Amino acid sequence: MKVIEICNELTKVIPPTRIYMKESMKKYTSFKVGGNADILVKVKDVKELMHAIKIADKYYLPVTIIGNGSNILVKDNGISGIVIKIEFDKIEIDKQNDFAIVTVGAGVKLMRLAQELLNNGISGFEFASGIPGTIGGAVRMNAGAYGSEMKDIVINTKCLELKKDNRPIRKDNIDDIEITENGNNIDENNIIELDNKEQEFRYRNSVFRNKKYIVLETKLKLPYGNKEDIKAKMDEFSKMRKEKQPDLPSAGSTFKRGEDFITAKLIDECGLKGYTIGGAQISEKHAGFIVNTGNATAQDIIDLIEYVKKVVYEKTGKTIELEVEILGE
Repeated sequence: MKVIEICNELTKVIPPTRIYMKESMKKYTSFKVGGNADILVKVKDVKELMHAIKIADKYYLPVTIIGNGSNILVKDNGISGIVIKIEFDKIEIDKQNDFAIVTVGAGVKLMRLAQELLNNGISGFEFASGIPGTIGGAVRMNAGAYGSEMKDIVINTKCLELKKDNRPIRKDNIDDIEITENGNNIDENNIIELDNKEQEFRYRNSVFRNKKYIVLETKLKLPYGNKEDIKAKMDEFSKMRKEKQPDLPSAGSTFKRGEDFITAKLIDECGLKGYTIGGAQISEKHAGFIVNTGNATAQDIIDLIEYVKKVVYEKTGKTIELEVEILGE
């Protein structure tokens, strides 16, 4: 089987314990739905990441990058090619006189970083302490909450620039693909650094969602604070989340906030709170969330998304946009 041959090549740099064939994406997404990835690899450093991409190029396989899977929906037929899960776990704190410069690997979970900053008396990151994602994903989508966003604290971000697209394959012919020496041929020259302005931050968006950049690490500039005050703010935000947000599997806010309207309020006013298709439901607790009640398929969620968009437009004339990214076949 060609997939075994590909995995064997991956093991030249990546330990076999972090390479998976026909791996269910349900394990890697907060929605707990989705089909299999042809191959999934967990990478711990840039060398491993580059190797995985080079192997994908050699076999003309598409590459999909994921972090904590908290803002994605994987379709029921899964993802073809190689899924690369970024697990860079670097945290370096440079305490200067008036502020701290914190360098964070793309795979670091926001909750872990928030705790580390609390332990060091560093403030300014409390807003992200309850977001269930990684730094890479947070930078990519300019994550935010309670009036703050990543753009407010990011100095610069190191990323890997891919020069070419991979030729996509059909999910059922991975064993028929041909080997090629064409591709990105990436090396250290492909690693670039973007300052805050170059990252083009805007509401739930950045340059990383429009260009072929893979976030490697980012630098944050944060002020010092009183540990008790930082902890109190984190606890306050945590309490607000628990009171307002559902505890069933979801990908956070399903839809973006409108320029002149609150999307969840519109959905609620359209009488859709609690509306269900299959195992997918508009949360009865917060209309901005679609949740998996236990046996949802990705198609159930997609059908519910399209239904909500249709009803809201028909009743209000407003077009609502998806915040969650849909991946796969």
